[in-house]
Amino acid sequence: MDQPLGILGTPEVGFFPLLVIGGLAGWIAGMVTGARHWLLTNVLVGVAGSWIGSQLADLLGIVVRGSLGHFIAALVGSILIITVWQRFYPEGRQGYSDRYPSI
Repeated sequence: MDQPLGILGTPEVGFFPLLVIGGLAGWIAGMVTGARHWLLTNVLVGVAGSWIGSQLADLLGIVVRGSLGHFIAALVGSILIITVWQRFYPEGRQGYSDRYPSI
């Protein structure tokens, strides 16, 4: 191991760039899938998507390098997370409007 291990196994990306990349990837993934969330949810989905996208790239033998590569991996992973979430929890099943009806 000649490189220091970074956040979530990404040696080239530090903590704050990971938050920015994750936030952007989560926001764009939400726009692509039609899901609406808040800023914190975008960041969390994007960071988790970054890890999932990087793992998928490793499985496929694709080398992820640089901020752009990590952004693309985060975007793909974020879209996968949101798509799977929407399959298990379709809108209206336990949505915000069902739990808190308007007055």
